[in-house]
Amino acid sequence: MNATKQLDCVVIGYNELPFEGYESFLRQYGEDSEAYRDLRFSFVELDGRKMDYVGLLNMVAREAGLLGEGPGADADEFKSGDIPSLAAAFLVNYLRRDGHSAGYINLFQFEKERLKEYLAADPLCVAITTTLYVVNLPVNEMVEFIRSHNPRVKIVVGGPLVANHVRNYEGEELRAALADMGADIYVVEGQGEKTLSRIVSALKEGASLGSVPNIIRFVGGEMVRPRTEPENNSLDEHYIDWRNFPEERLGPTLQTRTARSCAFKCSFCNYPTRAGALTLASTETVEKELDSMRALGEVQNVVFIDDTFNVPLPRFKNLCRMMIKNNYGFNWYSYFRCSNSDEEAFELMAESGCKGVFLGIESGSPTILANMNKAATIERYAKGIEMLRRHGILTFGSFIVGFPGETAETVEETIDFIRETRPDYYRAQMWYCEAGTPIQHQREEFKIEGQGFVWSHATMDSLEAMDHIERMFLSVSESVWLPQWSFDFWIIPYLMGRGVTAEDFRGFMAGAERLLKMEIASVPAHQKKSLQHEYVQGMIKAASGWKLSA
Repeated sequence: MNATKQLDCVVIGYNELPFEGYESFLRQYGEDSEAYRDLRFSFVELDGRKMDYVGLLNMVAREAGLLGEGPGADADEFKSGDIPSLAAAFLVNYLRRDGHSAGYINLFQFEKERLKEYLAADPLCVAITTTLYVVNLPVNEMVEFIRSHNPRVKIVVGGPLVANHVRNYEGEELRAALADMGADIYVVEGQGEKTLSRIVSALKEGASLGSVPNIIRFVGGEMVRPRTEPENNSLDEHYIDWRNFPEERLGPTLQTRTARSCAFKCSFCNYPTRAGALTLASTETVEKELDSMRALGEVQNVVFIDDTFNVPLPRFKNLCRMMIKNNYGFNWYSYFRCSNSDEEAFELMAESGCKGVFLGIESGSPTILANMNKAATIERYAKGIEMLRRHGILTFGSFIVGFPGETAETVEETIDFIRETRPDYYRAQMWYCEAGTPIQHQREEFKIEGQGFVWSHATMDSLEAMDHIERMFLSVSESVWLPQWSFDFWIIPYLMGRGVTAEDFRGFMAGAERLLKMEIASVPAHQKKSLQHEYVQGMIKAASGWKLSA
């Protein structure tokens, strides 16, 4: 496709704000605030420059001679999220099947020139997905950019950020939260792809948007919301045929999903409420999509983003058998529920190419797991990690600290669990007190006050929770910390696609953790400088032996 061709809709996948700007944004709340202390676990400061892990990786790789210098050298840099946005690809795929012309921008920060070309050709609308945003800031930047290059185009915003605003606010507060984004149309639907297609159709036909359900608009300054009409889009009918993106360089790592929603109802999560009942694509549909990936001839890694990929277990085993039968040769990664597996499943996973799993363990305390309504026990998690390790599958354990009922003793149980089970990587995050999650029905029982990053309950408050996370981070040596900002678990298959081996990655992460521990422990500057130099030089020396892909 010629980028200057007029499109009905341009979809923007992701806008990760430059780290310096985001760090400055959070610092205005105070360096002792919970939000900023949470961010501190994702960056180091070298010679006065604050760098997230992607920035550190690029610095080490450049010093090791792996990346170029001068103009255009940034094209070879490692980039967080530098694999096709599944949300954007799925929406474009849906729109095209509905007879609309559409294209997508994957990473806004790195594809502004291409977006300018699309905008110059006067598309009917630009759709912004908000899957990973918790504040308006990334949307604000994109809307301002779009308006500056084409004030005529309609801007549509949808996804979890809009849904959160609608759920958390009403009246003037909701009007202000949406108006702050500056878009023209807001999609309020858990799925939303059918609604977007209807918006595009109305714009093409010059019809009134008043007939389109599931949207909010501002008309004469007043917020207008037509009827709601829940969507139930078939995963079997709308799977992605990746061969239909000849204009894109998709690369060696792709994401996909085989299900919608989650089979469980953990009390800290509102996803099942937003997404509805668990819906599954058939094994035959998954096979067709994987076939299309293989036909590209370059895919090496597949990331299944289903919240519960191995649920139901018989279906999961059939998916593994299908991948074994077809001998795709892909390495694959997914979320995984240790409570929903058995010996045969572990064997099938390994044989079908599984190389790593995200384990939402959340706590090493039986008491807290019960409060969370987690359908698992610490014994099942421990056994699962052991079995995954035995089959050569990398493990990442995700934990929440500070959930209602949490005490210093239950945090210690989690620390003991991490030390004893030794997942390859782990991270602990402070509980985020979010409206709409099931635990909010028990605010009185647990004496919950506050919201977001600032809260208290009967047994802990948010500042104490951050203290415990710092203690955990500084005391655990049996597992390596994996930060959240720019460097979540899903960066591993991306880096594997770039030629970084699992051993290369672990070596880099161990060095980065040593640097980060000095930051969190507030090592005096005169001691820190020489140690930083020693650690960084060791990382550069190790990286000089990496064999990156072109």
